[in-house]
Amino acid sequence: MSAPVFVLGGHQTDFARNYARAGQEISDLFADVVDGTLAAAQVQASEIQSIHVGNAFGQLFTGQGQLGAMPATVRPELWGIPAARHEAACASGSIAILAAMAEIEAGRYDVVLVVGAEQQRNVPGDVAAQHLGAAAWIGHEGQEATFMWPYMFDKLIDVYDERYGVSYDHLIAIAKTNLLNGKRNPNAQTRGWSFDERSFTDDDHANPVIEGRVRRQDCGQVTDGGAGVVLASERFAEEHRRRSGATARSALIEGWGHTTAGLSFESKIKRSVGERYVLPDVRRAITDAYRRAGIAGPDDLDGIETHDCFSMTEYMAIDHFGITEPGESWKAVEDGTIAADGRLPINPSGGLIGLGHPVGATGVRMLLDATKQVTGTAGDYQVDGAKRFATLNVGGSATTAVSFVVGAAST
Repeated sequence: MSAPVFVLGGHQTDFARNYARAGQEISDLFADVVDGTLAAAQVQASEIQSIHVGNAFGQLFTGQGQLGAMPATVRPELWGIPAARHEAACASGSIAILAAMAEIEAGRYDVVLVVGAEQQRNVPGDVAAQHLGAAAWIGHEGQEATFMWPYMFDKLIDVYDERYGVSYDHLIAIAKTNLLNGKRNPNAQTRGWSFDERSFTDDDHANPVIEGRVRRQDCGQVTDGGAGVVLASERFAEEHRRRSGATARSALIEGWGHTTAGLSFESKIKRSVGERYVLPDVRRAITDAYRRAGIAGPDDLDGIETHDCFSMTEYMAIDHFGITEPGESWKAVEDGTIAADGRLPINPSGGLIGLGHPVGATGVRMLLDATKQVTGTAGDYQVDGAKRFATLNVGGSATTAVSFVVGAAST
């Protein structure tokens, strides 16, 4: 990496909040994120030199575009600060982070605000599903689907089943782990939800089928929410530490990876025939992050925040991170490796299934949670002794993949 980029802190909204039901709109969500992020990072609005916004579906859900201007709209102190909005479906927030990092690495700016936000609960569920389906290749795939993304990730189950074999017991065990993890997170959308043992079975009443082998508990949540972080150069981070004293805790983005494939899921699978991994581009995003961080692999990590829009997505991530051999993700589920108290916890926050999935905010939220872990500020879902966390954020049918490695900063 050409120059170090530090995370000074950040903020996440309560993902259980329904802004429309509270009589609020997306501008109120942005205001909550911006104010909370600046306060948590102990940075004044007047110090922000650039802003990057992750948002995937603002026009579809709210009719509002030009969302790069929303931080200045809700907080006049940010008026005149250069800003841009980034869209890459569920990876929009991570793309906003990469853009902010590039500005700091280039020496253009020293302190940059990144905001991810999405309002998705202001329309009926079937309409929300239709909006979210816009990240597939429209008119070329999924025309027969009732719900696009459960349908598409059911196809990923089919691919794994054909190549290696898949048991639903392992998929629902991932969902159960993340929902239980979410109960320890005070911002989790599902923290107050109730389940019984039938909820984590193939019982058609307690856990109904959505598409194919994807059932209700396997799905990430439709969520209103936002997350923000302040990124900074080494110079500003050192100044910030001196000014803030013992209260300042920062993290360092040690490595990153980013790949983009074609839109259609079928084309990805055809290109992976004969390859070691089902989604080689996802694997490369992860290994690029490892390489840039100067680490060998998952044994150098203390935990992972990964994309679990469906339990199958996390199942894929387990072997693509190299925790197991390809097709053997079930081993890490069965032996407790990925449990909250396991050797390599995955999604101690609850992930997209337990915590929630406001699409444009998810990548920023992952970086924020990784930062909390390595700075020892994750509260009830803190992983003991965590010093290095990784993230994996994917958009569409793994069309966009972004991975970060985050470590505790010595500064």
